[in-house]
Amino acid sequence: MKGTAIYRSPVGALQLEYENGEVVSLRKSEEDAAESEENALTALVFRQLDEDFAGTRRGFDFPCRAQGTPFQRKVWAALRDIPYGETRTYGDIARAIGQPKAARAVGMANNRNPIYIATPCHRVIGADGSLVGYGGGLAMKAALLELEKAHALRD
Repeated sequence: MKGTAIYRSPVGALQLEYENGEVVSLRKSEEDAAESEENALTALVFRQLDEDFAGTRRGFDFPCRAQGTPFQRKVWAALRDIPYGETRTYGDIARAIGQPKAARAVGMANNRNPIYIATPCHRVIGADGSLVGYGGGLAMKAALLELEKAHALRD
């Protein structure tokens, strides 16, 4: 079973795509109003996103299947290890996966990340601390980091 649903988040609309009971994509949506089928999977994902945006969730456990190369999957796994409210550089991620000279390739893997927020590529910043590259746009990246920072300070 394939389907699509739109989640309206505090940082913009996100389009959820699923197949056979697993999320395969969660990315910025350009659509204002789209038909969304509610089912057990979309309800679970939307609840976890609600909790994340409210600052009461620090990780996701909905079923997902991100398709990518072995290198991309290794990078995405390292992204999920970045603690909530913290950031890492592309070089940090390259070193974390045992390929210290692969910072640029890490950036490309981030660019191909199909599951925003749950695989938090928004937590990766430039070596100089600047916000660079995010498929949802730098405004969304900045908003996500600010939300996490505010919630982490509250803890």
